[in-house]
Amino acid sequence: MMFSIYFIDNCKKILGENAKPNYGCQVTIQSEQEKQLIKQYRREEKKNARREKKTGEDGEVSEGLMCFDPKELRIQREQALLNARSVPILSRQRDMDFEKIRYPHVYDSQAEAMRTSAFIAGAKMILPEGIQRENNKMYEEVKIPHSEPMPIGFEEKPVYIQDLDEIGQLAFKGMRRLNRIQSIVFETAYNTNENMLICAPTGAGKTNIAMLTVLHEIRQHFQQGVIKKNEFKIVYVAPMKALAAEMTNYFSKRLEPLGIVVRELTGDMQLSKNEILRTQMLVTTPEKWDVVTRKSVGDVAVSQIVKLLILDEVHLLHEDRGPVLESIVARTLRQVESTQSMIRILGLSATLPNYLDVATFLHVNPFIGLFYFDGRFRPVPLGQTFLGVKSANKVQQLNNMDEVCYESVLKQVKAGHQVMVFVHARNATVRTAMSLIERAKNSGQISCFLPTQGSEYGHAEKQVQKSRNRQVRELFPDGFSIHHAGMLRQDRNLVENLFSNGHIKVLVCTATLAWGVNLPAHAVIIKGTQIYDAKRGSFVDLGILDVMQIFGRAGRPQFDRFGEGIIITTHDKLSHYLTLLTQQNPIESQFLESLADNLNAEIALGTVTNVEEAVKWISYTYLYVRMRANPLVYGISHKAYQIDPTLAKHREQLVIEVGRKLDKARMIRFEERTGYFSSTDLGRTASHYYIKYNTIETFNELFDAHKTESDILAIVSKAEEFEQIKVREEEIDELEALLSNFCELSAPGGVENSYGKINILLQTYISRGEMDSFSLISDSAYVAQNAARIVRALFEIALRKRWPAMTYRLLNLSKVIDKRLWGWASPLRQFSVLPPHILTRLEEKNLTVDKLKDMRKDEIGHMLHHVNIGLKVKQCVHQIPSVTMEASIQPITRTVLRVTLSVCADFTWNDQVHGTVGEPWWIWVEDPSNDHIYHSEYFLVLKKQVISKEAQLLVFTIPIFEPLPSQYYIRAVSDRWLGAEAVCIINFQHLILPERHPPHTELLDLQPLPVTALDCEAYEALYNFSHFNPVQTQIFHTLYHTDCNVLLGAPTGSGKTVAAELAIFRVFNKYPTSKAVYIAPLKALVRERMDDWKIRIEEKLGKKVIELTGDVTPDMKSIAKADLIVTTPEKWDGVSRSWQNRNYVKQVTILIIDEIHLLGEERGPVLEVIVSRTNFISSHTEKPVRIVGLSTALANARDLADWLNIRQMGLFNFRPSVRPVPLEVHIQGFPGQHYCPRMASMNKPTFQAIRSHSPAKPVLIFVSSRRQTRLTALELIAFLATEEDPKQWLNMDEREMENIIGTLRDSNLKLTLAFGIGMHHAGLHERDRKTVEELFVNCKIQVLIATSTLAWGVNFPAHLVIIKGTEYYDGKTRRYVDFPITDVLQMMGRAGRPQFDDQGKAVILVHDIKKDFYKKFLYEPFPVESSLLGVLSDHLNAEIAGGTITSKQDAMDYITWTYFFRRLIMNPSYYNLSDVSHDSVNKFLSHLIEKSLIELEHSYCIEIGEDNRSIEPLTYGRIASYYYLKHQTVKMFKERLKPECSTEELLSILSDAEEYTDLPVRHNEDHMNSELAKCLPLESNPHSFDSPHTKAHLLLQAHLSRAMLPCPDYDTDTKTVLDQALRVCQAMLDVAADQGWLVTALSITNLVQMVIQGRWLKDSSLLTIPNIEHQHLHIFRKWSAGTKGPRAGCHGVIECLPELIQACGGKDHVFSSMIESELPAAKMKQAWNFLSHLPVIDVSLSIKGWWDDSVEGHSELSVTTLSSDKRNDNRWITLHADQEYVLQVSLQRAHFGFHKGKQDSHAVTPRFPKLKDEGWFLILGEVDKRELIALKRVGYVRNHHVVSVSFYTPEAPGRYIYTLYFMSDCYLGLDQQYDIHLNVTPASVSAQVNEEISDALTGLEVK
Repeated sequence: MMFSIYFIDNCKKILGENAKPNYGCQVTIQSEQEKQLIKQYRREEKKNARREKKTGEDGEVSEGLMCFDPKELRIQREQALLNARSVPILSRQRDMDFEKIRYPHVYDSQAEAMRTSAFIAGAKMILPEGIQRENNKMYEEVKIPHSEPMPIGFEEKPVYIQDLDEIGQLAFKGMRRLNRIQSIVFETAYNTNENMLICAPTGAGKTNIAMLTVLHEIRQHFQQGVIKKNEFKIVYVAPMKALAAEMTNYFSKRLEPLGIVVRELTGDMQLSKNEILRTQMLVTTPEKWDVVTRKSVGDVAVSQIVKLLILDEVHLLHEDRGPVLESIVARTLRQVESTQSMIRILGLSATLPNYLDVATFLHVNPFIGLFYFDGRFRPVPLGQTFLGVKSANKVQQLNNMDEVCYESVLKQVKAGHQVMVFVHARNATVRTAMSLIERAKNSGQISCFLPTQGSEYGHAEKQVQKSRNRQVRELFPDGFSIHHAGMLRQDRNLVENLFSNGHIKVLVCTATLAWGVNLPAHAVIIKGTQIYDAKRGSFVDLGILDVMQIFGRAGRPQFDRFGEGIIITTHDKLSHYLTLLTQQNPIESQFLESLADNLNAEIALGTVTNVEEAVKWISYTYLYVRMRANPLVYGISHKAYQIDPTLAKHREQLVIEVGRKLDKARMIRFEERTGYFSSTDLGRTASHYYIKYNTIETFNELFDAHKTESDILAIVSKAEEFEQIKVREEEIDELEALLSNFCELSAPGGVENSYGKINILLQTYISRGEMDSFSLISDSAYVAQNAARIVRALFEIALRKRWPAMTYRLLNLSKVIDKRLWGWASPLRQFSVLPPHILTRLEEKNLTVDKLKDMRKDEIGHMLHHVNIGLKVKQCVHQIPSVTMEASIQPITRTVLRVTLSVCADFTWNDQVHGTVGEPWWIWVEDPSNDHIYHSEYFLVLKKQVISKEAQLLVFTIPIFEPLPSQYYIRAVSDRWLGAEAVCIINFQHLILPERHPPHTELLDLQPLPVTALDCEAYEALYNFSHFNPVQTQIFHTLYHTDCNVLLGAPTGSGKTVAAELAIFRVFNKYPTSKAVYIAPLKALVRERMDDWKIRIEEKLGKKVIELTGDVTPDMKSIAKADLIVTTPEKWDGVSRSWQNRNYVKQVTILIIDEIHLLGEERGPVLEVIVSRTNFISSHTEKPVRIVGLSTALANARDLADWLNIRQMGLFNFRPSVRPVPLEVHIQGFPGQHYCPRMASMNKPTFQAIRSHSPAKPVLIFVSSRRQTRLTALELIAFLATEEDPKQWLNMDEREMENIIGTLRDSNLKLTLAFGIGMHHAGLHERDRKTVEELFVNCKIQVLIATSTLAWGVNFPAHLVIIKGTEYYDGKTRRYVDFPITDVLQMMGRAGRPQFDDQGKAVILVHDIKKDFYKKFLYEPFPVESSLLGVLSDHLNAEIAGGTITSKQDAMDYITWTYFFRRLIMNPSYYNLSDVSHDSVNKFLSHLIEKSLIELEHSYCIEIGEDNRSIEPLTYGRIASYYYLKHQTVKMFKERLKPECSTEELLSILSDAEEYTDLPVRHNEDHMNSELAKCLPLESNPHSFDSPHTKAHLLLQAHLSRAMLPCPDYDTDTKTVLDQALRVCQAMLDVAADQGWLVTALSITNLVQMVIQGRWLKDSSLLTIPNIEHQHLHIFRKWSAGTKGPRAGCHGVIECLPELIQACGGKDHVFSSMIESELPAAKMKQAWNFLSHLPVIDVSLSIKGWWDDSVEGHSELSVTTLSSDKRNDNRWITLHADQEYVLQVSLQRAHFGFHKGKQDSHAVTPRFPKLKDEGWFLILGEVDKRELIALKRVGYVRNHHVVSVSFYTPEAPGRYIYTLYFMSDCYLGLDQQYDIHLNVTPASVSAQVNEEISDALTGLEVK
C-alpha cells in the first residue's frame, strides 16, 4: 500500500470527512501521534487549497469561485480530497494538476460521479451513491447496485458493416454493425497508425477492436487488388494458451476470406521456420514471443517484419508474468527507434485505474489513442455485493462461509438464475459442491436445484454417464457440477456445454474457467479470497485482476438486464476488496524480480552492450513509468527522487547490481571500469532456452563433467522453473506407486520433497506410465515440457564446455524425453507403425538394428512368429537414420591437423518419418584420454543427399599434441533419433608430422638508407620520401646490386612494391634491351600497378609499360616494344606455353611474382608452373632469368627459397611483427549454426567496434558477399539512426554529397553514402567504384564495407579493419567454406595507415568453433602447401602440347621442378604419402603421373605410345592448351559436338564447359533460377536449378533475350560467364574445323556473334543497334527514300543491317529522318554511332596455282562473284585434280568518308563487358557434302588486306561448287558468302607454271 494513501486514510479515520464529528459513530480517542498527524493533514489541506486557488487564478477560473452554492462547494471539496487520495502527498505541482486535463475518449465516471461516505468494517470510505448495507452477527454486507448504461452521446453514431470497404465487409461477414465501444474507437483503430490503449470492461467486444487494427494493417499492404502477404506480420499476444487457441480460431474464421493465414505459436504448438514465413498473423503467449524475439538468430526476420503487435490483457503487468510483457514492449519500442520502422502497438485491458501510466508505457498519445470505458459500458451492467464473515475461529469461519454462500446461491436459483461459484483449489470444488448439496437436502430445498426434465436432458444424462470423471457423474443428477484445469479436456468441454444449455444450475469451478473460457452466468460468487501461492509457500489474497475477470463472467449479454457479482471474504478484508473494486489502486510493475533474466536476454541479443544502454533500456519499461510516479514503492526515497528526477542514478545502480550478479554466474562478462557487457555462451544458452538466473546458479554449483543420467535428472528437478510444483498430501501414495513401477533411475528426495516428485513425474512420463489423480497429470505435462527445454540447455552448456561424455549423455537424455523412450529400448519403438507385441518380442530376442539389417525379411518374420511383419520391420530398420563417415587427415603444422570428413547417408528416406527437409546431426571430435572435445558442429543431411547418396564434406582443423595420442574419435549423433549414431576413429599410427620451420630473418638495426643510394636522379624523383624504411634498407643491396633470386616475406604494408621497383630499375640499368615481367594475382592489382607505373615509369622514365590480362590483350608489336609487362598468372602461363615461337618470352630477364604465398590457394598451381617453366626456359636458352618473390611472412620460407634456387643471401623472411604500424587484434566468436543469422548477430558488435576503436578514423569492413555488403550497411544505418548525430560518419557537406549521389547508378549506394558508409564490390559499376574509393581515401566517408577482393585489389589502409565472418559460400560444393588464411591476413594487413596511425586495429568476428584456429594462425605464420595435385593433368597437357614433355620420364623430371615436390618431402602426411624413402616417393610420383596421363588419354588430349613410355600430343590437347581450357571441356566437345549442331545445342554445350563449374550458385538462387527459366525461350532441366552449368545456361539466354535479371549479383555473374564464353567458343570452332564440320562451324561463328551482340540469331539484325527494340522495326519496313539523293529508287523495305547502311549512305540526317519520331536525340546518337562504325568490306577473289597447257595471254581464269552473270561457261574455273591452290581473298574497307582521325580497331559492343577487336572468320566449305575445307581467322581490316587460303582440289575430276563464307566475329547480319565453281580436270605433270589470275570484282552479293 502506498505510504501517502495510508497516511491520508489514517487521518480520515480520525477526522471523518469534513473535520466535523460524524454523529452516530464510535468515539475516537486520539493518541499523541495521531494529533500530530491531524495537524500535518490540516497544513497539507491549506496548502492544497492555496494551490487550487492559484490554478484557478492563472488558468481558467474554477467554477467553484464563480457560484457560491454550498452544496457545489462541498462536492468540489470532496473531489479535491479524492484527487489528493490518489497522488503521493509530497508530489510536485504538475502531478496535482493532471487530473484536470480532459482526454477526449476517457469515460471515467469515478472521476465525476456523486459519492457518499460510508463506514465499513472499521474503515471510512467513499462509495458510489445508492449502496445498501446490512450488518448482523454473522456477516456485514455491502451492496453496490448496478449502474445504468451510459446515455448515448449526440456525436456517437454506430458504424454499420455495409459502410466499410470490401476488406472490412469480408472480415465482419454476418455482423450488422459494431457495438458502441467499437464504434467510438473505429476511426482511430481503422484509419490511423496510432498506438492505442483500450481499457474496457470484460465482454465489451475488445476482440473486434483488435480486428479493426488488423484490417487496417492488411489494407496498408493491399495494392492493385492483391494483398502483399510477405511484407507484414501481425502478432497477437494472449496471456494464456487456452485464450490463444480461442483467438486463433476466431481470427482464422474471420480472416479466411482474405486469404490471411493465422497460426498459433505457443508451447503446445511449435511452428517450423517455413510455417512462420507462410503465416501472416501469429497468436502467441508472452513467453513464447519473448523467446522468439530473444534469438537475434534465426527468427530475426520474423520480428523485423512485424508491423502490428496486439497485447491482450495488458493489466497483467502487475502479475508475475508482467515482466515478460514489459520486456516485449521495451524490445519492440527500441526496435522501432533503431530501425525507424513502424510497429503499431495495441494494448487491450480491463478497466484499470492508472491508465495514463500504461498509456505512457505503450507510447500512446493520450489525446488520440487512449480509450477508457468504465463499468457503464458493460454490455450487462453489474451489481456487486461484498460479504465479510465476522467469525475469527478458522473452522467456524469456513462453516459460516459455506452458509452464506448457500444462502446467496439459493436466492439466485430461486429467482431462476444459474450460478457460478469460484473457489481457489481444485479439491475445494468437489468439497464445496458436496456441502451445498448437503445443505440443500437438509433444508429440503434440493428441488430448486434439480435440472428441468426435458427431451435434451436425457441426451445430456447419457453423455455424463460416459464421462471418466466420477465426481461429474455423481453431482449431475442434483444439478451441480465442477470444473477445473486438472480435469480432462473432454470432461471440461462436457461441463461447459451442460452449463450453457442450462442443465446445470450451479457450477463450482476454479479461476481458470474465468480466464480461459467465455462462459457467462447471471450470478457469480467468489467464495473465500485466500489463495495458496506456491512461490511464497503460504496463502495470499486473491488478486484484484482475478476478481475483475471473474466478475466479468456475470451477466449473459443476450438474456440478462444486469448481472450480479458476489464476493465472500473475511470481515477484515472487506474494506480491502471494496477499495480495490471501487477506487482501484494503481497497478505496479513486477519487473525488478526478473531484471536479471531480462537484462541477460538483451545482452545476449546484442541490443544492450554497456551500462549506458541498459539504463536507457530500463526507461522503456513500465517499471520506469511507475518508479517516477510512485518512487516509494520501489525503495527510492523522496530526497533521492528530487535530486535525480529521471532516476538515471537509480537505474544505473540497479543495472550494476544485476550486472555483478550475472557476472558472478558467468552469464555475462561485466567490465565495471568501462561499463561494457559481453555475453557468454552460458548466458546465451540461458536466454535462448528461457532459463532463469537461479537455475543457472544451481547448475554452476551442481553440474560437472562426470555425472550419470540419474544425477542429471536430479539436477534438472532442482531447477527454479519447477518451484510452484508442490507435494500434496493426497498424492503421496500414488507417487510411491509410480516410483516403484515406472522409475528406472533412483529419485533422490523421494516422494516427500518437491524435487523428488518432479524426478518421479519425469521418469514416469518417459516410461509412459498412467496416472490417476488429475493434479499429477497436469503437473507431469508441465514437468515434461520444461525438462525437455532444460536438458537441451544443459546439452549446449556441456558442448560448449567441451565435455564429451556429458555431451553425449545429455543429447541422448533430451531425445529420451522427446521420444518418451528409455535409451535401452529398441530404436524401432520410434515407429508408430509397428505393433507393441512385436516390439516387445524384438527386445526379448535382443535383435539389434545391425542384426536386423543383415537379416532377410522372411527370417525376421519367422523369428517374430509373425510372417508378414518382416517386411515392415525391415523397412523401418532401413529408415532409422544412419551415416557412414570417412576421415582423412593432413597435418598443417606440428600442432594442427586438418580433417576432411566425408559423411554419407545410409538410410532410406520417407517423408512421413523424416519430413521433407533434412535430418539434423551433431558431430564432434573427442580425445578419449584427455576427455575433451576439440571440435563440434551441427549439420543437416538433406533429403536430396540421402536420395542421391552423395557425400557431404566437412572440413575443420583440430589441435594435436606431442607425444601423439593413440587415437581420436569422431562421433556423429542424430539430433532427433535414438539409436542413430556413428563413430569414426582417427588413427595416428602412421602420421608423419612436418619438419620444424627455420627461424625468421631478424630485422637489423641499420641506419635508414637515403634515396640517393639509387645513384640516378630520375629514379630518386619518383619517390616522395627521403629514406627507405628498415625492411627496404636491409634488402636494398641484394635487390639493386646483385642478380641473385630473392624471396622477400614481410607483413603487408612494409613497402614491398618499392622492392619490386628496385629489381626493375636494376634491369633498366644493366639489361636495357630485355624485358621485366611483374605478375600480380588479381586483375585489380594489375590495374592498380598500371595506374601507378603508367605515370611513374612510362611518363617519367620513358619506359614502355604494358598490361596483359584477360581484359586487355595488346598486339604483338606493342608487346615486343614493352620494357615492363604487368600481367596475371593465368595470362602469363597461357602466353609462355608457346615460348619457343614467342621471342618476347625469351627476352625476359626478371620475373617478379607478387603475393607468392598464394601458391597454397586454388590458383597456386599456375604460379608453380610459371616458375618451373621459367627455370626450364632459362636452362634451355642459357640466359638466366632472375626470380623475385614477394609475399607476406611465411612459415616455411626455406622450402620456397630452395624451390626458387635461392641461397641464404636472397632469403628475407621477416616475422609478422615487423609491421611499420603495430597491429592490435581482437577475435570474437559468434554462435549459431546458420550463416545468415550468424552474420546478422555480428552487426551490433561491428557497430560497437567502430564506436570503441575508431570513432573518427577510417574503418574498413570486410564481408564475404555482395549481399552482405548491402545488409551490413543497412543495419549500420539503423544503429546510426538511434544516435544523436546519425550522419557522424559523413565528413563533408551534405549538399555536396547529394550532388555526388546524383551521379551514381547503384540505388543502395545512394542511400548508404548519405550516411558516410561506402560499399565496394565487383558488382558495382566501374565509375561508382572509383567514386567510393576516392571518397574513402580522402576521408570524406568514414566506413567502407567491401568484399574480400578489395583486400588484395586496392591499397587503402584504414585505422580499423573489421572482418565480419570468415566463411564464404562456395558455389561448387554448395556450402560455406573458410577464407584461406592468407586472405584473412591480407585483410588484417590493411589496418593501420603508415602516415597517420601509431597503431592499427583489427577486429575479427568468427564462428565460435573456429576461434581457436584463428587465434593460433593470426600470430604464427601459416605454412604454404601446394595444391598442384588437383590440376596436374591440365598442366601436364600444356607441357606435352608445348613439346617440353615427350615421355613419362620427362613428366617425372618435370614434377621434380615443382614446389609440390619440395613440400611432398617435407610434409608427406599432408599429401597422403606414407613414408619418404626413395622408393615410396618414386612409386607415389609415377602413380600420380600414370593417373594424370590416363585421364588425359580419356580426354583425347594425348596418346601414349606403344612402348608405354613416349607421349604424343593430339589436336584436342593442343586446343585445350592453346585456349587455356580444362581437359574435361575438350573431352565434352569431342563427345557432344556433332556434324550439324544448331546454335541452341551449342549454347547448352557451351554452358556445360568445365570452366563454369566455379560459377557461384548462392543461397536461394535455385528458386531465382527456376523463376528466371520461366521467362526464357529454351528449356532447362528442372532438377538442376542449383547447378552452376544450368545457371550459366540461363544467364547466357537472358543475355541474348535481354531479360531482366532478378538481382545485381546476376549481372556480375553474367560478366563472368561472358568472359569465358569466347575462349570456349573459339576452341569449339577449332574442334569443328578439325573435324571438317561445316554446319557446326558456321553455327559456332553465329553463336560468337550472338554472345557479343546479345541478341538471338533469329532476331532481325537491326535489333543489334542500341536503343532499337522490336516495336521500332516497322519504321524501317515502311521507310522509302523517295527520290532524295544519288541512290534514288532504292528498293523498298529495309530488313537487315546492310540494307540500312546502303539506304543511309553514310549520312546521319537520312538515318535521323527515319527514327526521329521514336527516339530522343541522345539515344539516336548512340544508335548512329553504332551504325556508322559498322565495317563494310568489299571482297574480291583470285586463285593462284599452276596449269599445264597454259599459253601466255590465252587463259584468263577469273573467279566471278557476280550473281547477274548468267553465262554458264564463264562461271566454271578449270583446275587440276589433287593439286594445292591458293585462294587469295582481297578485302577492301569501304569508307563512306565520315571517319575523321585514326580509326579504332575495337568493335562497337554495347552488350559485351570487354573490349573486343573487330575480326573475321574466313570459312571455305563445300555445301553439298557439308564439309569444311579451310578456316582462317582475320584480324581488323584497316584499309586493304589480302588473305591467302590454301586448299587441295579433290582427287576425282568433275564439277564442284565451293562456297567461301566471310563471317564477322562480332556483328550479326554482316556475313557474306560467295560460290566458287570449279571444273576439276585430270592434271598433266608437264608444265607447271605458276600464274596469278586476278580479277577485280565490281559488285558484291550479300547474304
